[in-house]
Amino acid sequence: MAWFKRKQKGILTTRSAQNDTPAGHWTTCPACSQINNRRELESNMWVCGRCDFHHRFGAVRYLDLLFDDDTYQLHDENLISQDPLSFTDRKAYADRLRTAAGKTGMNDAARAAVGPVGGHPTSMVAMDFSFIGGSMGSVVGEVVTRAIRRATTRRIPLIVVSQSGGARMMEGALSLMQMAKTSANLTLLHQRGLPYLSVLTNPTTGGVTASFAMLGDINIAEPGALIGFAGPRVIRETIGQDLPSGFQSAEFLQDHGFIDMIVDRRQLRKRVIHLLDLILES
Repeated sequence: MAWFKRKQKGILTTRSAQNDTPAGHWTTCPACSQINNRRELESNMWVCGRCDFHHRFGAVRYLDLLFDDDTYQLHDENLISQDPLSFTDRKAYADRLRTAAGKTGMNDAARAAVGPVGGHPTSMVAMDFSFIGGSMGSVVGEVVTRAIRRATTRRIPLIVVSQSGGARMMEGALSLMQMAKTSANLTLLHQRGLPYLSVLTNPTTGGVTASFAMLGDINIAEPGALIGFAGPRVIRETIGQDLPSGFQSAEFLQDHGFIDMIVDRRQLRKRVIHLLDLILES
């Protein structure tokens, strides 16, 4: 019924009839089109209650989810990206950095912290797609590298939660260098016999997938996550044929042996603690 007809008939929807949720506090699930109350989504870790679609989850939310309550210490918060190439496309890179920092309150697309996970001291990094698509530039690579080195030096486990569109093209070869830097440091971690759990969320693509995201001792993915190097459209145009159903989904990769397990976000902390218990106490 149109709004003006409802008003004429005295049928007005009040806030109390909407569970006191103001306009704009609803979101539509892109998978099943269910209209969800944002507060309910928040309490359900941003997983659709109807179809279990996993909405994007920010870096700080993953830190809060996985660490024991309010017990972690943030690191490397002072690192800020520069503009070494004075790069400009439709917008200057320096302007993009300022805009992203203003919108997100972050200096770049990764947050690092150390704290207990199920009582086990752990070094962790969580990436955030809201900062220039979670792309990996020099700062992201340095944040991940320092987290690996902290784990190596302190002889504690490492967890990296990836959420990225890949290497940051605005930094050119400097961005690509982070792939080698992070991978080399993971080799040192492995030589010390320390565990690395890699959590792949939607999306995990490009240079991040081609480096640290797929190098975990155990690779864990969220349901339905897009995981791959080149995008499906690029691959389709390159090989000139249609791709298999569900190509590059977490489920497809698990079937083909690229990841070890798929874990619902609501069970992620419990599963991670269980894995750390098995690895560290065996």
